[in-house]
Amino acid sequence: MTRAILQVVIRGRVQGVGYRAWVESQAAACGLEGWVRNRRDGSVEALFAGTPKHVADMVALCRHGPPSSRVDSVTSETAGAEELNLRRAGEAFSVLPTA
Repeated sequence: MTRAILQVVIRGRVQGVGYRAWVESQAAACGLEGWVRNRRDGSVEALFAGTPKHVADMVALCRHGPPSSRVDSVTSETAGAEELNLRRAGEAFSVLPTA
């Protein structure tokens, strides 16, 4: 099976609105592995690993976010398996501390 790994940065009103929890829930529903965290610059960063279709679907969901958010931009780039290792041991998808 082909596996895609994308690192995504979401900008807009995405902190203090439940965006990380929403990403965690959506990623679990899509069967994805990875992580999500706030960044000091006010953006949210996430890494999604899974089938190309599920990863693409998750990136598309990130363009809308939860109801209380406002997404101005979503950028993504291909990432490697080493970035996936940032998640907590034993977790498929982790919410990480702010970077």
